[in-house]
Amino acid sequence: MNRSLSLFAIGLVFGGGIGFTLAAANGVTFDGHNHGAHLAGMDHAMMHDTPVDVPAADAPQVSLMVMRDPMAGYNLHVVAENFTFSPERASLANVAGEGHAHVYINGEKLGRLYNPWMHIDGLPKGEIEVKVTLNTNDHRPLAVNGTPVSATQMITVE
Repeated sequence: MNRSLSLFAIGLVFGGGIGFTLAAANGVTFDGHNHGAHLAGMDHAMMHDTPVDVPAADAPQVSLMVMRDPMAGYNLHVVAENFTFSPERASLANVAGEGHAHVYINGEKLGRLYNPWMHIDGLPKGEIEVKVTLNTNDHRPLAVNGTPVSATQMITVE
């Protein structure tokens, strides 16, 4: 048993080292996502916080509904108007009227949403705020007259 464990550990060390060496030799980085030249020089955190203000006429709108799943957890349904989910262009340049959503639970980002449905599990008990924002392909939040395009629903988890 000790020999198997030792060989396993050696394999992990050398395998991981070779993987990182090959990745570095090929210019692969592990920094999340690439925002490309259109946002070069902008601080990463600021980039995600700088809204893209869109005209009120034909502006995207979002609503949501959170329903208890009969088996476990909750199902989130997001309805977006004047907006197209475009997962194939995530992290690329902004294209008006398309992008993805960000889902927040009690103010903490849960993840990205690339279509209208998401299952949410493992929520803490009590009052929970579920919030969805619409975002550009390059992750910036959409806004109308400075107000984020978002929707919120409170649920009680028992």
